[in-house]
Amino acid sequence: MKELQVAATKSTPHVHFDPGTGLLLIKGQCYPENAYQFFEPLLSWLDEFLDQAEQHVQMSIQLHLPYMNTSSTKCFMILLEKLDESYRTGRGIQLLWYYDADNESELECAEQFREDLSLPFELIPREEVE
Repeated sequence: MKELQVAATKSTPHVHFDPGTGLLLIKGQCYPENAYQFFEPLLSWLDEFLDQAEQHVQMSIQLHLPYMNTSSTKCFMILLEKLDESYRTGRGIQLLWYYDADNESELECAEQFREDLSLPFELIPREEVE
């Protein structure tokens, strides 16, 4: 299975999904004109990866999302629900959400996602890692 690389634009994040390491990285602003069109290849890749990867493969989801519009939030929740379902079947998944401590809305967005998921979900202020 090939890596998925999507270059960042002004309105879409950089995406790097690596099946070899189990790293799924999404970093940047997310307000595409058509969120479903942007997320469709990400969701398809994730479905294929979850179908093909051995159950013991550990996954690390790293998110750096300073802003997401409403339609992106809905699509992103679909992605997280797929991961959460896989976690509940026994797959090792860890989600790390890096946020700007000065951006209250970014933290609130991450906290809202965390409330709906059972997988390990850690909120990390960005200055701790930079």
